Amino acid sequence: MGEKIGSFLHKGDVIALQGTLAAGKTTITKGIARSLGITEEITSPTFTLISVYEGKVPLYHMDVYRLEGGEDFSDLGPEEMLYGDGVCVIEWSEKVMSELPKKTIIIKLAAEGEKRTVTVENWPYGDLYI
Repeated sequence: MGEKIGSFLHKGDVIALQGTLAAGKTTITKGIARSLGITEEITSPTFTLISVYEGKVPLYHMDVYRLEGGEDFSDLGPEEMLYGDGVCVIEWSEKVMSELPKKTIIIKLAAEGEKRTVTVENWPYGDLYI
């Protein structure tokens, strides 16, 4: 699914991933990374907050779980990641939505046992069939 989503993305796109623990946020990011030609292992940057991977375009992978909110996010200096030449994927984005661009693509993940539900909002690239 992440690869399919990633195949549409362009530099400057911001993806806000939302969902509970183990809902699949990092799995989606791994697929996006593959679609961007990134071969490095993708792990959740829970403690480093930001990981940068080089591919067709840079992938800025952020995990804001440990942040208190928008002010903490702003202190990271996210402008280059949000408005630069790469794709930015933010896990736990619920905490910082007020700081994200209006055109941010929101992907909501829900896990109930083995069943996963995915909702995509603000998708700018026509119909998305996953």
